[in-house]
Amino acid sequence: MIKALLDANVLYPAPIRDLLLSLAEEELFKPFWSRQIHEEWKRNLLANRPELDPLRIDRTILLMDTAFPDANVEGFEHRIPELSLSDTDDRHVLAAALEASAHFLVTVNLKDFDSKAGQKFNVEIIHPDEFVALLISENKEAAAQSFERMVARLKNPAQSKQETLKTLENCGLIESAKLLRKM
Repeated sequence: MIKALLDANVLYPAPIRDLLLSLAEEELFKPFWSRQIHEEWKRNLLANRPELDPLRIDRTILLMDTAFPDANVEGFEHRIPELSLSDTDDRHVLAAALEASAHFLVTVNLKDFDSKAGQKFNVEIIHPDEFVALLISENKEAAAQSFERMVARLKNPAQSKQETLKTLENCGLIESAKLLRKM
């Protein structure tokens, strides 16, 4: 099964997080993150949306950890010193991906992850749109079912399939939305 570490910037936007976790529920890939990654997306979300209740975000994190009990990577800190990235603050993300033996590190922040660093450790650094499009292309029927279930779960606010696709496009998942629209 494909293993992918999800960076904070793909967990921060609820539509991307929801789609990725829906695809993971369908066992199209096995997701990973770390406590530090959870803390980062929570901190950034609250900084940009101070009206949000921190307890609701904590509940989301708890639900994620409960739904995917093996996703939380621990014990990767020893790997951090051996890693060299343009943004040293991102070394913990690559270290967690290595500890999880992830095939992919899914991030919007491609510029801070040197592709050579990923290649050196056999981890592909990939944008969420490219990653989701890959999953859809390899598992059309399961991806379509997963997306339909995700849309049906949306209640606050409820969205149609077309509205959800537009939301995903607005979040940068252009190719993924195009593929889902064809199903």
